[in-house]
Amino acid sequence: MRLLYVISLVLLLATVTQCNGDEETGTMDRHAGRQVEPTHSLEILDERQERVVARVRVALAQTDQERNAGLMDVRQMPFDTGMYFLFDDEEPRSFWMANTPLSLDILFADRDHRIVRIHTRTVPFSERQIRSELPAKYTLEVNAGFVGEHDIREGMYMHLGEPLVQ
Repeated sequence: MRLLYVISLVLLLATVTQCNGDEETGTMDRHAGRQVEPTHSLEILDERQERVVARVRVALAQTDQERNAGLMDVRQMPFDTGMYFLFDDEEPRSFWMANTPLSLDILFADRDHRIVRIHTRTVPFSERQIRSELPAKYTLEVNAGFVGEHDIREGMYMHLGEPLVQ
């Protein structure tokens, strides 16, 4: 009986060790999540639109499917990368962090590209609504801390630039 217990324990430990080893080497890519593939450059401009405060490489979310997926299941993203959501109309917007493992800064902008609301350091996987409160036509999601690092404030502007050269 004791021998059966020892053999079971050894097999269990071998299985656990093998599973951990696979995760560390990245061979279990079901845990890797989605990757963001930036296509455009976006600039954040000061309140007078005279000075570039920050540059971000962004993937565009233009369709309902792209907007609904957003940054869900993205586990890693370079600090200067984000997702830019473009809507057909301007209205109060609401986002949430369900299935989003990254903490984000979220910036809402009106039809003139003026930032009307900023939420910083959102809580990953939260189902709490993150609202623009004012009408917005554009939304930028970047890594948490990006807004503070660049001293981005409401009243500044976002400008979508040319496609990135691949």
